[in-house]
Amino acid sequence: MDVTSGIPVERTLKPYLIGIVFALILTAIPFGIVAFGAMERQTALIVIAVFAVIQILVHLRFFLHIDFRSMPRENLIALAFACVLIFIMVGGSLWIMFDLYHRMMV
Repeated sequence: MDVTSGIPVERTLKPYLIGIVFALILTAIPFGIVAFGAMERQTALIVIAVFAVIQILVHLRFFLHIDFRSMPRENLIALAFACVLIFIMVGGSLWIMFDLYHRMMV
């Protein structure tokens, strides 16, 4: 049942299959780039980052069923909170790693 309108929502297997195909493709391409050394390091990192962002969007759309056109306020708040947490975790990890790198190079 759809929480916002009370109308039953029919869940089918089709979106999950489309999502898994996209996720596999978006994983296989960067893996192939790294495994075969198809690009320079800097270009490969940019391509991998772009594919990672696209894969996040695929997961949000096909697996979590978050529609960006009509997003309820709770979903928006949860998504914003998750983005803040990811930013803190990734940013903090990078900060620690760069600090350790500079301390070890002394």
